[in-house]
Parts: sequence; C-alpha cells; structure tokens
Amino acid sequence: MNIVVPVRLVPDLVEELEIDESGTALDTTWLRLIINEFDDHAIEQAILLKEDSGGQVMIVAPDAEGIDDVLFAAAAKGADGLIKLTGAFEEGVNNHALARALATAVTPLQPDLVLTGVQGHNDLDGPVGPLLAAYLNMPYVGYVAGVTVSDGKAIVRKEYPGGLIAEMEVTLPAVLGIQAAAEPPRYVAISKIRQVMKSAAIEEQDAAELDTSGGPVVSRLFQPEVGERATMIEGDEEEIAAKLIEIFKEAGVL
Repeated sequence: MNIVVPVRLVPDLVEELEIDESGTALDTTWLRLIINEFDDHAIEQAILLKEDSGGQVMIVAPDAEGIDDVLFAAAAKGADGLIKLTGAFEEGVNNHALARALATAVTPLQPDLVLTGVQGHNDLDGPVGPLLAAYLNMPYVGYVAGVTVSDGKAIVRKEYPGGLIAEMEVTLPAVLGIQAAAEPPRYVAISKIRQVMKSAAIEEQDAAELDTSGGPVVSRLFQPEVGERATMIEGDEEEIAAKLIEIFKEAGVL
C-alpha cells in the first residue's frame, strides 16, 4: 500500500503574533513555525498502517524554515520517502494554491491513501484535505480518529458529540483528514534523527508558479478591538432583577 502524507508548518501560538506593516498578514521575521498538530497525527496514522499492513509512506511538504527537521523526524519515525516542494511558499500562500501544488506532486506517486491533517489553525480558505481530494478526483472523509485497511477499502472511525462512534467504509484510493491517530504521535530521540540525517535524502521538487485563485483576499488583519465595557449591577436579588427588567425593556426584548 502506498500512503502519502502532506505536512506543513504553522505559526506557534505560544509565541506572540505580530502583524506586518501591510496590515494584511503576520510578520514572519521572527515568527516561530512548528508542524501542524493534526499533520503530526497523520504521520503517526500512516506509520501505524504501514506497520500493520505493509507498504510505504511518503511525506510531502512545502518548503519553509525548519521543514528539513520535520521531514527527517518523520523518516526517523518510519517514513520511507521525503519530498520538499520548493517555490514561493515562505511568502505565504492560501490553501487553494497549496492543494494545487500538492496535487501535482502527489499524482505521480499513485497513492492508495492520502492522509492530511484535518485542518490548520491558520486556515482562511478551508482545510487542505477536501481541496486536495477534489484536485486528485478522490473521495474525502474528514475528522477521522482511526483507520484500518483491508481488500482495497479503508474503514475509518469518526467520533461525534455525545460519545457516538461511527465507522465508514471508503473505497481506495481516498483522501482522509486525520483528527487523531489511533495512537499518540511517537517520540523520537534527537540522536536517532541525527542518525537518519546521514542516510535519508530529501528529494526537492520545484512547485513552479503557485495558483492562488479561489482563495480569499485579506483586506485587514488586526487585534480584537475593545468594545463597550460590562456594566456591573449591584444590590440585592430584587434590585438586580428589577434593573435587569429595566435594561431588557430599554433594549426592546421585553
């Protein structure tokens, strides 16, 4: 089985985010990037499937500062191939452009299964998974929390509110948006990653011109603006109740 996992870096929300001079994007000068959490789960799910059913796992990622470390870490976990897409990614691209670039790179790999993170916290034009599935002409199931494969089909597990669990059968090839792997992403020691760096190779592919059509145009990016402050009502229960009724009447809701 041939499994492809597209991954990407996203801003670390632990760090303070600043807006650049244009007022339409984040200032990336000192911005710290980390692997998208859901993409990390997609890698783990792919490795679990490989260990259970055999096959190979290919990791595909757009170029960004620090992406080589992420790719080598994936190889240390058990990935068989690493592909880095080069192009104007560091300038920032929307998910439409990213999905088109990924589709061009993924198609020649002829995957049986494509596992993406279900979403990224900086998505503005929808998650990558459904867009990629459309460009690959494959079915898509999102918010997956476990996958098994048998006889050319994938059984995907989805969790719903109220503790409900659903299982869906999808004919391969397919794209799945992983919310959580069947097991937490495994830890790999730095020493193992450094060892892998000596033997694993990252294949670079030119993404050529990025087509951003279909995505949103950001006209303004800003910190939340302070509105009216809350009004504190003092008094006993009857006085507070009377004041609330008065406020509701003034607002026209009573």
